[in-house]
Amino acid sequence: QVQLIESGGGLVQAGGSLRLSCAAPGRAFSNLSMGWFRQAPGKEREVVADVSRGGALTSYADSVKDRFTISRDNAKNTLWLQMSSLKPEDTGIYYCAARQRPYVRGLGPRDYDHWGQGTQVTVSS
Repeated sequence: QVQLIESGGGLVQAGGSLRLSCAAPGRAFSNLSMGWFRQAPGKEREVVADVSRGGALTSYADSVKDRFTISRDNAKNTLWLQMSSLKPEDTGIYYCAARQRPYVRGLGPRDYDHWGQGTQVTVSS
């Protein structure tokens, strides 16, 4: 079983920044494709960004391109999401997710195998 632990959420004003972290203690983090998802109230969970096992390949939702950056450090078993120029519409619960199968960019929630508990991000206008 893969354990994922998110942190770093909070309340921020529009235009501000936050960095989310996802710790994945235990073996085989480097064998996992990873993604960040978010879910706003009343909406479906959507992919925000994803990254391949080695970190060389990434993709982003159009709504966050040029504002968010996904990265990982396999030696530290950690995934990050750097969020800048935040907007009120970025508000939601952010989840990190792991996929044991090969990386494919832009996959939806059903294609991921393991999930963290989520961290709340609230952007005020």
